[in-house]
Amino acid sequence: MNIGTTGTSIASATGVPAGAAGAVSKSEVSQSEVSQSSTATSSAAITGGPTLAVVVPCLNERDNVATVVERVRALLEGEAWEIIFVDDDSADGTREMIGRLADADARVRLLHRIGRRGLSSACIEGAQASTAHYIAVMDADLQHDESLLPKMLATLKAGEYDMIIGSRYVEGGGVEGWDEKRAGGSRIATRLGQAILRVDVADPMSGFFMLRRDAFEGAVRRLSGMGFKILIDILASSPRKLRVLEMPYHFRPRQFGESKLDAQVVWEYLMLLADKAIGHIVPVRFVLFSLVGGIGVFATLFVAWLCLHVLHTSFDLAQTIATGIAMVGNFALNNVLTYSDRRLKGWRFLRGLISFVLVCSLGAAGNVGVAHFIFHETSSSWWLASLAGIAVGSVWNYAVSSVVTWKRS
Repeated sequence: MNIGTTGTSIASATGVPAGAAGAVSKSEVSQSEVSQSSTATSSAAITGGPTLAVVVPCLNERDNVATVVERVRALLEGEAWEIIFVDDDSADGTREMIGRLADADARVRLLHRIGRRGLSSACIEGAQASTAHYIAVMDADLQHDESLLPKMLATLKAGEYDMIIGSRYVEGGGVEGWDEKRAGGSRIATRLGQAILRVDVADPMSGFFMLRRDAFEGAVRRLSGMGFKILIDILASSPRKLRVLEMPYHFRPRQFGESKLDAQVVWEYLMLLADKAIGHIVPVRFVLFSLVGGIGVFATLFVAWLCLHVLHTSFDLAQTIATGIAMVGNFALNNVLTYSDRRLKGWRFLRGLISFVLVCSLGAAGNVGVAHFIFHETSSSWWLASLAGIAVGSVWNYAVSSVVTWKRS
């Protein structure tokens, strides 16, 4: 799916409302964490708009954001900059901390997203919320070497390059604190990206880079916005070959908070690769939905066989039971795989299941009706009638559930 707008983001403002910031007590946010902000008032005003926007996606990074701001402020002294934290509804007080920082320095901004997840889409929305001529992306976990920011900016201003990448895999770069499993996984992911997408950079998996506004705008309408690897998305989506320079840096160990790397991140990366490889031919979500549907076909046939030959039910009852079981199974699998970036949890999962069942009820009625007609009126085999019913319901299920059950928040 292409992303060209910010959708329905919940806030794009210079900080958070004063009431929200004021609700944080001194015991929750110590004055020492924002002590540097008090000296920034005189230099906080930006004449003519920011030159550089530092976009920082975050989720539960309360203990890190003040340090990020302090370091960026010190490094970019004399530049017209702003820092935009894109928060995916943190529950640890991250937004309140950012609010305190924004109260002291108007260059600190917050974009609060509700009901969505993913670093790539967060970076896209953060960049779109700014008018800066240059856009930097870095994590909030202090693992990226922010000291490269001034050099990146100066190099881009010289005009020879469109993008500067902080690279772990060029001479002088490296990684600190990774075990062999993590390092091996990173190497495999890097080679996959380079091979499938033909991206000619040493570290396409890097989450630390800076690019010109026109380079971003040229690619934004083609971006998938899937998962956590926005750099490779931009490189593969750009209508022209970007002039790229890689600068070495050492990826540091995380000091506070928890890593967001999990099985879902790996799956969404594979989805991104698939979308960049075949998305111009067929939407990758449709392919995944079809694969899940294929599993549902076998489940339907198996349950129908079980009902007919073991439980000795009528064909109509067997087909109805099989269809219902396949419907619930398809919802669960699609929620985890096809719509992993919109995954429904808790009560939203239950509501999603109910809406999915309601949406698919018409398809199920057509499924059973067509299967009944073919089986009874044409004397066809039970499995052929069952397959025909499945085909009728499938198109409806995909087309409607994608905009009703898993609609974007």
